[in-house]
Amino acid sequence: MMTREDAVRLVEAKLNHHFEDSALLHEALTHRSAVPRRAGRNRGQKKDQKGVKKPRGQGSNERLEFIGDRVLGLLMAEWLFERYPEEQEGALGARHAHLVSRPVLARIAERIELSEAIQIAQHEEHAGIRELASVLADGMEALLGALYLDAGLEPARHVVRRLWDRDIERSGQPHKEPKTLLQEFLLGRGEALPHYELTSAEGPSHAPVFCVEVHALGQVGVGQAGNKRAAESAAAKALLKQLGREVDHD
Repeated sequence: MMTREDAVRLVEAKLNHHFEDSALLHEALTHRSAVPRRAGRNRGQKKDQKGVKKPRGQGSNERLEFIGDRVLGLLMAEWLFERYPEEQEGALGARHAHLVSRPVLARIAERIELSEAIQIAQHEEHAGIRELASVLADGMEALLGALYLDAGLEPARHVVRRLWDRDIERSGQPHKEPKTLLQEFLLGRGEALPHYELTSAEGPSHAPVFCVEVHALGQVGVGQAGNKRAAESAAAKALLKQLGREVDHD
């Protein structure tokens, strides 16, 4: 079985980037459950060889996730602006929302085998949170944040365009959320709007699992996710599949 250190090296290899500051990489791959509450409060900022202070987090990947989200948002907006010169804000916004969404981030994380590299507390490991889309997506954003802080915007741009290339090519049309597609499908048939019902909300506060059912045309779609909105989207996608409607959205 692959050790965590082997998994971390594999992730670094798949990024095709060697971290000058390996602490940034390990911080990006540390889930908050693995960090004691008071750990890192008195940590100083590390200086690089030029004496410039590098931003340091509190041990977990939450702060790096914050900056990685902004880095990805900027780089994706730039890429879409270049790639679709004729599209206006609405269409570009729909594409952007899809490409930076949690499901897509989680899928990218799976491609680079990020899961095994994430450090998680043993009690949470037993709860199975390692494979949650929310954990994978947050880790992917944190990894991009660490890459940006370690090497700057250009290497981050290169990684984003390589890892997201398959997704930006998937459709010539802007993506729509499954909930929107389901609503349009039903309205087009003169049917009533779907009814969503939250059936359960379980798990720890930092990694909840919501289960939602959506009812329409006498059928039921079920979805689970780390928040209610994503669970509703998953339920809508499941119901659309039952109704024979393919959804090019994850």
